[in-house]
Amino acid sequence: MKKLVILGGGYGGLTVATNLLESDLPPDALMVLVDRMPFQGLKTEYYALASGTVAETEIRVPYPVDPRLILKYGEVTGIDLNQKQVLFANDEPLAYEWLVIALGCVDKYHGIPGAAEYSCSIQTMSSTRVTYQKVNDVKPYGQITIVGGGLSGVEMASELRESRPDLNIRILDRGPSILSGFPEKLQEYVREWMIQHEIEMCSHISLTRLEGPVLYNQQEEIITDVTVWTAGIQPSPIVQQLDLPKDAQGRLILNEYHQLPAYPEVFVVGDCASLPFSPSAQAAQAQGKQVAEVMKAIWKNETPRLSQIKLKGILGSLGKKAGFGVMGKRTIMTGKVPRVLKSGVLWKSKHHFG
Repeated sequence: MKKLVILGGGYGGLTVATNLLESDLPPDALMVLVDRMPFQGLKTEYYALASGTVAETEIRVPYPVDPRLILKYGEVTGIDLNQKQVLFANDEPLAYEWLVIALGCVDKYHGIPGAAEYSCSIQTMSSTRVTYQKVNDVKPYGQITIVGGGLSGVEMASELRESRPDLNIRILDRGPSILSGFPEKLQEYVREWMIQHEIEMCSHISLTRLEGPVLYNQQEEIITDVTVWTAGIQPSPIVQQLDLPKDAQGRLILNEYHQLPAYPEVFVVGDCASLPFSPSAQAAQAQGKQVAEVMKAIWKNETPRLSQIKLKGILGSLGKKAGFGVMGKRTIMTGKVPRVLKSGVLWKSKHHFG
């Protein structure tokens, strides 16, 4: 039996599974997809769930129903690479012949005391449910503080403005501007949108600790009702435990086929993989397609042939009516068109079209 175990049913892991199911698998091939939830949560839309503008059912994607795919639910606690086993919190170990690690990421708190205890997260469906409850329980004219002015922070702030026009919303960022990694023209457009919609932007903020409703920018006190953390990510703790070569961000170093060099039966996709571009759903899906191609070649005793991954661009939303994007390396889009495009991408994800 050719047994492939996939850890994580997110963008990368599910792409591996669906691409293999769409091909002619060997009759003795079997896949096991492991996840905590009985459906995929569209993580790129968790900000909307936290803000209260979409119902949870709108960002769930059912897993494929196929006799060649076994769904196993549980909490992974570790991977024994030498014994080829996946370890679980309350279950027997699961043996594999081939393994795909697609466990995603968790918040990175940069060693700031109190950040984990006193901020809300949108990294998992479970934590996003809690964030939704806390954010929407804030009384009118209360203060929401979003730490991190990257894509997630901007989308969270703008969606929350649409959901709760009565709230005071601010974004804290360490850099000189929100979306500092994007072209200046795009930054200007988003800053202007934020000003028009009365979202406060605070730059050059260096938090030293969080104590309940008080955030400390060095010695300056910043008072808030709820803090939402979007200030960085790191690979799953399961990957952090592995004593293997990693890059500066803690992501696993791979060969050209997305395999661990010391354990070629193990593939890594998504936020846990060291790639020449930033982690994203698009990158995870592109990797997932290539891993499926590699597996098909291996099962046919052929040499895999992979082309270079080329990402199409980045899309972001400003509520439901506006957005922004960078297509390729230079093309900047702002306004309604990128928002419509993002809605189209979401529709394709919900229907397993990539």
